[in-house]
Amino acid sequence: MARTEYYDDPDAPKPNSLVVAASAVVTDAQGRILLQRRRDNGLWALPGGGMEMDDSLPGTAVREVKEETGLDVEITGLVGTYTDPRHVIAYSDGEVRRQFNVCFTARITGGELNISDESMELRFIAPDELEALPMHHTQQLRIRHFLERRREPYLG
Repeated sequence: MARTEYYDDPDAPKPNSLVVAASAVVTDAQGRILLQRRRDNGLWALPGGGMEMDDSLPGTAVREVKEETGLDVEITGLVGTYTDPRHVIAYSDGEVRRQFNVCFTARITGGELNISDESMELRFIAPDELEALPMHHTQQLRIRHFLERRREPYLG
């Protein structure tokens, strides 16, 4: 299923769903950030996805990292909340979502890196290499907030 992201676009379709989601900034021992190149739009992104009815937000982040990367992680902190109504995601099946995303930090506790059906590629990326990657600016914002080592989480 294809995915198109809009931001502050007057021609964007109107949302027909609101999805609660979690993502995670997972780093390795060298401080590189784990990113996936999404199959649905070709852009690089943090691992993450929608919360299920029987899950918590931290549990969603842990589950999504495992499903999308093969790695087991534990949540270590909070980067922030991302709820900007100007960010709209349209899917080829007709869903047009507004997303409520909570972005966590996490550390690897096990597992093996494996590409899922949702990804074309997985890589640990050094912070100084991030700008060269095609990435939606909402993902860049989460990573920038993580790299700023804020004392308080971003609330937006």
